[in-house]
Amino acid sequence: MVQFHEHIITDLLEDPAGGMVILSGGLSLHKLISNLVSLHHTSQGTLLILASSPSQRQSILLNTPNPPAPDNLAENIGARAPTISEITSELPSNQRASLYTSGGVVFVTSRILIVDLLSNRLEPTVIAGLIILNAHTLSATSTEAFIVRIMRTGNKNLYVRAFSDNAQAMVSGFSKAEKTLKCLYLRKLHLWPRFHVYVKQDLEKEPPEVVDVRVPMTNYMMEIQKALIEVMDACLKEMRKTNKVDVEDLTVESGLCKSFDEILRRQLDPIWHTLGKKTKQLVSDLKTLRKLLDYLVRYDAVTYLKYLDSLRASESFRSVWIFAESSVKIFEYAKKRVYYCKRLEDGKIVGQSKTKTPKKRKLQDKNKDNEDSLPASTNIQVVLEEVLEEAPKWKVFLEILEEIKNDRLKQASSTEDSVTEEIDEGTILVACKDDHSCVQLEECLTKGPRKVMQDEWEKYLLSKVELQSLPKHNGKKKSKESKGIGVLDGTIRKISGNNTDVSSISKQENDALLAAATDLRKQVKKDKDRDNSEMLEDKAEHQKGKKKRASKNMPTTSNIDDKNSAAAAMNKRSDKVSSESHKRTDPEVIGDVHTSIVKDFSADRGIIWKHMQSVDTEGTTESNLLPPVLFYAIDSDSHVLDILEPSVIIVYHPDVAFVREIEIYKSENPSSKLRVYFLFYDDSTEVQKFEASNRREHSAFESLIRQKSMMMLPAYQEGSFSGFDPPIEPASVASQNSITRKAGGRKKIEKEMQVIVDMREFMSNLPNVLHQKGMRIIPVTLEVGDYILSPLICVERKSIHDLFGSFASGRLFHQAEMMIRYYRMPVLLIEFSQDKSFSFQSASDIGEDVAPTSIISKLSLLALHFPRLRIVWSRSLHATAEIFASLKANQDEPDESKALRVGVPSEDGIIEDDVRAENYNTSAVEFLRRLPGVTDSNYRALMDGCKSLSELATLPVERLAELMGGQKAAKTLKDFLDAKYPTLL
Repeated sequence: MVQFHEHIITDLLEDPAGGMVILSGGLSLHKLISNLVSLHHTSQGTLLILASSPSQRQSILLNTPNPPAPDNLAENIGARAPTISEITSELPSNQRASLYTSGGVVFVTSRILIVDLLSNRLEPTVIAGLIILNAHTLSATSTEAFIVRIMRTGNKNLYVRAFSDNAQAMVSGFSKAEKTLKCLYLRKLHLWPRFHVYVKQDLEKEPPEVVDVRVPMTNYMMEIQKALIEVMDACLKEMRKTNKVDVEDLTVESGLCKSFDEILRRQLDPIWHTLGKKTKQLVSDLKTLRKLLDYLVRYDAVTYLKYLDSLRASESFRSVWIFAESSVKIFEYAKKRVYYCKRLEDGKIVGQSKTKTPKKRKLQDKNKDNEDSLPASTNIQVVLEEVLEEAPKWKVFLEILEEIKNDRLKQASSTEDSVTEEIDEGTILVACKDDHSCVQLEECLTKGPRKVMQDEWEKYLLSKVELQSLPKHNGKKKSKESKGIGVLDGTIRKISGNNTDVSSISKQENDALLAAATDLRKQVKKDKDRDNSEMLEDKAEHQKGKKKRASKNMPTTSNIDDKNSAAAAMNKRSDKVSSESHKRTDPEVIGDVHTSIVKDFSADRGIIWKHMQSVDTEGTTESNLLPPVLFYAIDSDSHVLDILEPSVIIVYHPDVAFVREIEIYKSENPSSKLRVYFLFYDDSTEVQKFEASNRREHSAFESLIRQKSMMMLPAYQEGSFSGFDPPIEPASVASQNSITRKAGGRKKIEKEMQVIVDMREFMSNLPNVLHQKGMRIIPVTLEVGDYILSPLICVERKSIHDLFGSFASGRLFHQAEMMIRYYRMPVLLIEFSQDKSFSFQSASDIGEDVAPTSIISKLSLLALHFPRLRIVWSRSLHATAEIFASLKANQDEPDESKALRVGVPSEDGIIEDDVRAENYNTSAVEFLRRLPGVTDSNYRALMDGCKSLSELATLPVERLAELMGGQKAAKTLKDFLDAKYPTLL
């Protein structure tokens, strides 16, 4: 344990009510929780951990097994370490109840816990405390706040400890930290930034050896970055013209951050319905441009070009940025990083190539006896020059590994004289942003950078053939002028200074790429057929050998040899196919490099466990000088430094949180030698993004420090919560001003309102708000509806996103039909978000005619189809609670047992309280709706036009056409009813 973790735990233990801790990202929050959990004793009660992500849960479980405690905290450790378990939805209720009373540490989701609390499966008195992670996601209406309120009411001695490592999220909005403390009924806020004096002392006491390597970008990369920044600046200028957002946030530096999209949406959500299409598209374009800047320094040239092609195909007709002047440079330079396409006139190349040794392919249109449909043949010959620009970091990465090897060679030669010095044989950890980069770097070591780029180029060409083979929509009219730089259709947008020959050149480039891709696919097919034939020949030879061995009464060895031969054939084939494979995880031998799995560790943690070791035929000690090279994906959020114990860390993609993890690891292991290489692209947005994230976190903590000095918390959160009784809902003004002399000044005892809520609705925050209003929440599993307010009123609640999805899938029609069938007053509640616009769409998007894609048209048809269905609109969660209270006025309370039986057939198939069965024969109606020609729009007319199914069978076609609204449907039904039953002869 680092020293400042001990200070944090000491501060938390001083306050019996708990507190909230906000610390910088990367300061090992999982280790802090593990040390805090190890101090828990079973005699205190059960400790519950809420709101933990899967990666956090895994890291805490990995570090918790009885870690050593500091001397001044040793007396708090119990004699028996607490057992750690996890409650999931698969556990039955009796097992959950036993875990709640076990006295150990339990991971539980908020949804399961609140249901068990409301169902009285859990008594708050058996719980010692709550640990809530990711406190920056909490709000006054969140489920965690609901749990704390119920727990505090039932257990006065409960402690709550909340944690967060995202300081920037805690300053978003107005007084976010203060509101979070109020909803958790806490008073103490503990801030631990990176510049805290204790943190600074611990991390800078034994710093690792740091080597900052600045890698220059290529000319094309610099030009693409410059063009992207120009396009982003142009989009930001257009956003400033709208006067809808804060101008201070609209800078290129802030646009590089991932939180920039959240800042824009938070400012624009309340007025989103008033924005035009161009402004909405600008918000999406800024997100796309930020990704393009990030992917430029992360991925190779071919992958980047492939991503640009996908953007060009998907966004060319609606994006704003793609029409900017600088966007042409982005696509042009990205293409030049991969290939050139030159014309031949009289056997001479037109123009000079900038590359020194390009690989040329002379391509002509070869449509003779071609299986694939290629474009029309031309008489112009085209030379395709493969550039395949390698990432500059790859070369530096290999040089660093060579430098490490040379250093250890020198160290090994020096230790021959002095025995006391030990050779550094620790592992080398390479930290990348994602799994794709890990796989590519591993392939660079096994195959070489040129082979990796060649494989990516072949995949790019094969994807061109797949796109060409897709069915084309000939029914749509194409615009006369192209709206983008269309590589897929072979045309580009004309710009000033270009002649009409440009479009023909692009068409020829497209033809050349398709021709090269077709040749490549044929070659791959030939190789595959040859491999299959070799396998068949090997199999035939071994079958002959098997027969000969069988004749000699040797059945056992024949089986063994047959298996070995089949395995050898498969290995031979896999060696050839492995060059085309992109993601390999099995051990294999490729060239001069031997790879093997070094630890039994799950691959889904974002690590590719490869042991890189040079093979030396002479068997000298040089083969052991390069230790295992392990690759780690930072996005996987797995903490592996303590497991691997590396001696060298190569940070391929710098990340602030991971840098602090390295500092924590070095401070915990001061005696171990650690060298860290940071690879930055010089003068790139990668450096700006890294420095800006550090500055934003620093300013966020400064803002939190100022807020902490001015916080005002309610009086009922004083002290140790003795006599804790938070107000649920203040009394109304009318009741306060009522005449108290009536009935001796006693108020009339009001009936407790109760609402039956479906289990699935606890994913929303509405049950919490209803409980705040003083309603009793009864969680059950409902077959019909989401909320039962009375024996007559059933409510189906839909958010805006869910409403669109329910209309698209047809689920809402079935739900409305079921509510009308079983309840007298069915209600469809459409609930909007409190911080968003109270509107489906802008007024300009609403058409005059009925359209099948319009949400207004769908709602109108729903209201016409179900006249008894009541549609209620709610502006927010609190407005919904007020609507429920008004609907429940003068109504009886719902019965839980009856609500559970609604829609559930008994053993005899009879459904209780079936309102529809009182007027109709339900079985006959269901049979009628399954007949051919009977639809949802005409079955009611058939029910009104005839009394029974027997009468329906005797109706003539003319009468059926009148009832069913069409001659075709009537003839279909009549032919089905009059069809003869087939007889068996």
